[in-house]
Amino acid sequence: MKPEWTPRELRHSFVSLLSDHGITLERIAPLVVHSSQAATEAVYRKQLRPVITEGGEAMDEIFADYDETDPLGA
Repeated sequence: MKPEWTPRELRHSFVSLLSDHGITLERIAPLVVHSSQAATEAVYRKQLRPVITEGGEAMDEIFADYDETDPLGA
């Protein structure tokens, strides 16, 4: 039997959402009862938005002329 869900499981989401919204780790750490931001950053924060966009931008350029109605380019 799977243990019941607990609010503690939201810590990753809580930290990640605040961080993504521009709140500094220095301000987030006390909210999750961490004495320093090291644990907050290393364990709980999951980057939500892509930090490296170079690959995506290159793919956009490569497929800029792609026609979805004619995937084989005929």
